[in-house]
Amino acid sequence: MLDGALFLKLSRAAKLFFYLVVSCLVFSVLAKVGRSQEYTATQRAEVQQMLKGVADDVRKHYYDPQLRGLDWDAKVREAREKIDKTNSMNRALTQVAALLDSLNDSHAFFLPPPRPYVHDYGFTMLMIGDHCYVSRVRPGSDAESKGLKPGDEIITLNGYTPTRQDFHRMEYIFWFLRPQPGLQLHLRAPDGAERMIDIMAKIREISQVNNLSISAMYDNIRKMENDEHLLRIRYADRGDDLLIVKFPEFLPSLAEAGLIVGKMRKYNSVVIDLRGNPGGSVDTLLSFLGGVFENKVKIGDRVGRGSTKSIETEPHHHPFTGKLVVLVNSQSASASELFARVIQLEKRGTVIGDRTSGSVMEAKLYTHSTDTLTYTLYGASITEADIKMSDGQSLENHGVVPDNAALPTASDLAGGRDPVLAKAAELLNVKLSPEEAGALLPYEWSKD
Repeated sequence: MLDGALFLKLSRAAKLFFYLVVSCLVFSVLAKVGRSQEYTATQRAEVQQMLKGVADDVRKHYYDPQLRGLDWDAKVREAREKIDKTNSMNRALTQVAALLDSLNDSHAFFLPPPRPYVHDYGFTMLMIGDHCYVSRVRPGSDAESKGLKPGDEIITLNGYTPTRQDFHRMEYIFWFLRPQPGLQLHLRAPDGAERMIDIMAKIREISQVNNLSISAMYDNIRKMENDEHLLRIRYADRGDDLLIVKFPEFLPSLAEAGLIVGKMRKYNSVVIDLRGNPGGSVDTLLSFLGGVFENKVKIGDRVGRGSTKSIETEPHHHPFTGKLVVLVNSQSASASELFARVIQLEKRGTVIGDRTSGSVMEAKLYTHSTDTLTYTLYGASITEADIKMSDGQSLENHGVVPDNAALPTASDLAGGRDPVLAKAAELLNVKLSPEEAGALLPYEWSKD
């Protein structure tokens, strides 16, 4: 399942190789394009080629041959006409993204050409219930210097009001498709006071490796190693009574998943923290789910283009049989939602937190390059299957409703408290204060 992580099925070596090859081919060209303010006829032709490539992929591979009732040819013609009339590369690329967005599908989205720079706004945000809050602020960032704090509610971002329905679309636009040099935030502090602030992004140019210099390649290797470090499984415990497993993404290998289950067996109770987990590999999901059940369990049916296939776990030789609690929030998506819902349906444990993302489909990444002199890479995530749970329901656009709702308040975010984990521990008869819970597995910022 593809959920923002674009290399879910590749080995670490393959990811590194792909990253370096892409760097060699396109970064030097894109750097020149990125600095140019002129939108040329050649660039317009490139975007039209991207539109055609993406539209054809949808026709060939999208799981619903009826394309959700859309007149796809008419949508493509409309996008083509808008690209011809627009006067900037960003706006032209936005038309390609808008075409895929018309499918109203969490896993169908455009992957524009990689940019020669990265924007860091210095904060993260999170939907809690129906409100959007600043969840973390990077130390030393412009956001911190302007007084942005965890627990500030975001009323508007660049004039847009965050909602659950549009939150991921907003993140995609401002963090990925059309990153901005700065953002204007209308905020409400935990005490109710409102204010406006403008924060500037830290813009980092990506190392160019078109000359295959050793130093540039090692810079990129270190960047990938740092990213992998941040995605590692993390643990905290309270004696032999409780183990807390923080699962950032479903990316560990099958062997690593087995080691996690082995560690869990040493404890009476386990909390699986899937908050912020965007999904990952189907194989990892099946392996880990199999490790918490004594028998084979059906997850659901994979409904693809003209075929339906049952998805089941395989029994683990030595599964964890103790008490289990699963934590989720609005950023728990895809594979993490499937995990939580299976735990509910099989009455294996308790799910605590906020309603999940409702982004549960199976997709595949299709990549292409333009045939112009710039050899520009682009791609799209195309949904190839819906997942119907064992109760016959789909989680897409619905999400998982926790057994016990538990939402941190603005004051909890400001104070670094974690009442959700504390509530889970209490349910398992382990004493853990919200303050202690918040300090167990602190957030780690990327070194970049």
